[in-house]
Amino acid sequence: MPEFRVHLFWKGRNMTSFSAITPEKLLRLLGTPKAPAILDVRSVEDFDADPCLVPASRRRDYKDVQAWAAEFHNRNVVCLCQHGGKLSEGVAAWLRLAGAAAEILDGGLDAWRAAGLPLIPVSILPDANASGATVWVTRARPKIDRIACPWLIRRFVDPGASFLFVTAQEVDGVAERFGATPFDVEGVFWSHREEECTFDTMVKEFQLDLPALHHLSRIIRGADTNRLDLEPQAAGLLAVSLGLSRMFADDIEQLDAGMLCYDALYRWSRDATQEKHDWVSHGARRS
Repeated sequence: MPEFRVHLFWKGRNMTSFSAITPEKLLRLLGTPKAPAILDVRSVEDFDADPCLVPASRRRDYKDVQAWAAEFHNRNVVCLCQHGGKLSEGVAAWLRLAGAAAEILDGGLDAWRAAGLPLIPVSILPDANASGATVWVTRARPKIDRIACPWLIRRFVDPGASFLFVTAQEVDGVAERFGATPFDVEGVFWSHREEECTFDTMVKEFQLDLPALHHLSRIIRGADTNRLDLEPQAAGLLAVSLGLSRMFADDIEQLDAGMLCYDALYRWSRDATQEKHDWVSHGARRS
C-alpha cells in the first residue's frame, strides 16, 4: 500500500490543507503538457466582484459538482476559490471521491494575486460555445504565428480551445456563421500590430506577464516577420516551422506536432537559456 502522507501545519490561525499546492508551484506547471486542470469554483458573488481568471483555469459551479465530477476521473486537478477555503476544499473532496487527484490552491485567488502572478481579465476572453470552450479560426497552411498562438491559448488561456483552418477568403464568413474568433488575418483584433506579431498581441491582451513568454515572443516575432536578428533562435524556429509545414498536409496534424516544438521552446526560455552543450566536455578524462 502506498504511503499516505499528511501535511498539516498552522500558519497563524489558519491551517493549510494536506492537499494544497502553492501559487508558485502551480505557476511552474503552467504552460507544460502535464499541467493539471484548474477549476475556478468561486461563488458568483466573488467572481462578479473580481472578474479575472488564473491562466488556463475554467469556471465550474461548485453547486453542481456531483453532476460533473466524473469528467475529471483519473486527472490531476487544482481547485480554487477566493480564499482557499470551504468551496475549493469541498469541490476537491468530491473530485477525489470521483477518482481525480484533486488539490486546492493554497490561499485561493487572494494568494495568487498577492504573489504578483498573472491574471487574465474575463472581459478580454472571446465568448465560449455551448461546451464552455472557445473556438478560433484562421487561414489554412499555418507556419509560425498560426501554430504559436494556438499553443499559447491551449497552454495558458483555454486548454479546450478548438481551431479551424480555412481558406483565407472564408475566415470572416466562417467566424460569423460558426461563432469563431478570427486571428492572424488583416483587420481583426487578434492580429499583427505595427512591428509585432499576433503572438505578441495575445501575450499583452491576456496580460500574461511572464519573462519566459516575453523571450519566446521575440523569437516568434523574429521568425514570423523575417527579422532573424531579433533573437539567435529565430532562424532555427523558422527552419523547423517550414519543415513542419512540408511534413504535414493536414493542418491539425501539423498543429499537434508543432505543440511539442513550442513546449520545448517555452521550457528552454524559462529554464535553460544559460545552459551550454559542449561535446568535448563529455570526452574521456586524460590521465
